[in-house]
Amino acid sequence: MLDKLKLWALALKRDAIALYIAARDRRTPMAARLLAAATAAYALSPIDLIPDFIPVLGLLDDLIIVPLGIWLVIKLIPAELMASYREQAARFADRPTSTAGAVFVIALWLLSAAILGLVFLR
Repeated sequence: MLDKLKLWALALKRDAIALYIAARDRRTPMAARLLAAATAAYALSPIDLIPDFIPVLGLLDDLIIVPLGIWLVIKLIPAELMASYREQAARFADRPTSTAGAVFVIALWLLSAAILGLVFLR
C-alpha cells in the first residue's frame, strides 16, 4: 500500500512538471495551456492555499485540487504530446518552483482577509 502511494506521489510530481512544460509549448491547445499554467503554478508554488499545518483541510487541497487539475489538463492535451511532456519532466534534475503561484496564493489570502475585514466592520 505504501509503495503504491509513493508511486502515485512520484507520478503527480512528474505530471506537475509536465504541465509546467506543456503550459509553455505552443503545440498545446490554448485552454489546456491556461489550465496547465494555473495547475502547475499552484502545484509548484512553495506556498499552499490552505497551509498544511491546518488539520485535514491543509492536506485535502494537495490531495484534491492538484490531482483534479492534473487530470483535467491531461484530458485536454493530445496523448502523444502528454507522453512527450512526461519524458521531458522525467529528465528535470530539480523541481521548478513557481513564483507566480506563490504570488497568486498570497493575493488570495490578502483578498480573503480584506473581505473578512469588511464583513466584520459592517
